[in-house]
Amino acid sequence: MVVESRGATTRTAADAPSLNAASLEQPSAFLRAAGLIFEEITATRVTGYLALSLEHHTPWGIVHGGVYTTAIESAASVGASSAVRERDQVAVGLTNTTHFLRSVTDGRVNVEATALSQGRTQQLWRVDIADESGRLIAHGEVRLQNVTGNHREELSQPRQPGRADGAAPGRLPRRSR
Repeated sequence: MVVESRGATTRTAADAPSLNAASLEQPSAFLRAAGLIFEEITATRVTGYLALSLEHHTPWGIVHGGVYTTAIESAASVGASSAVRERDQVAVGLTNTTHFLRSVTDGRVNVEATALSQGRTQQLWRVDIADESGRLIAHGEVRLQNVTGNHREELSQPRQPGRADGAAPGRLPRRSR
């Protein structure tokens, strides 16, 4: 569903996620702010790194756990989506369990995501974040659902307001036989 308010357009979860190739290769503003850089993206493995600094700190002077959680979810999602892209699907996170093992104040940490299970409808990925000496800083597992995606061009077509399926308000969508 598309909601317009004060000149801004918001798409809700009812809209299918984008299959645009740039959505995997080019990080969003959110990921750029977190500092996550991908080095390798395959259907079974993703590697990258975070360059941690004061910008990532909590008020107590250590890196915020949300930075690690973001990296874990993002690496798993990008890899899992790569695995199902040829089926016109993307993978979206269902659960993210992140364990924080060591605190860090700055420096480069490496992110490595590997597929543990890749089924028809769901995937499970393990993601480790380690410092440059190889010490594990954080570890996570992400379960993802494979869902039908949308090509970016399809998202630009106008929809009827108020209905996720594009039907006019008060009318039921046609069923295909």
